[in-house]
Amino acid sequence: MPTETPYLIYVYMAYAAVCVPLIIWLARTLSRSGAVFLVDVFEDNRDLAAAVNHLLVVGFYLLNFGYACMLLRAGSVGSATEGVETLAFKLGVLLFSLGGMHFVNMYVLHRIRRRAQLKQLPPPVVPQMRLAPREHVAATAQ
Repeated sequence: MPTETPYLIYVYMAYAAVCVPLIIWLARTLSRSGAVFLVDVFEDNRDLAAAVNHLLVVGFYLLNFGYACMLLRAGSVGSATEGVETLAFKLGVLLFSLGGMHFVNMYVLHRIRRRAQLKQLPPPVVPQMRLAPREHVAATAQ
């Protein structure tokens, strides 16, 4: 069994020390801000909006902590510089994916809200008359 480099354990500890609070903070922030959208969509049922918000937070935790754990594995780290580079790369990939998921979440919430707003619009008005094509109007004027 190959011996582990002493720097690798520090990379793991620093990675966990940064990504766990980051994911928790982001989930709470998204939950607080997303609740406004969900209450708007489920305006007649605030309990349903709260339940959907809670389920979204649980799914966010599961997905992101699982992904963070998958990113944890690193090759050998022979120096402190390599350890910092490995840590920065792993945190960069995690932050990039969290940002991407945030924008996907925002898009989905926007679509849900838009669909709810379209349901509240009155039905379209039946046309009262038809306009003649321009060629016909020009021919009758001469």
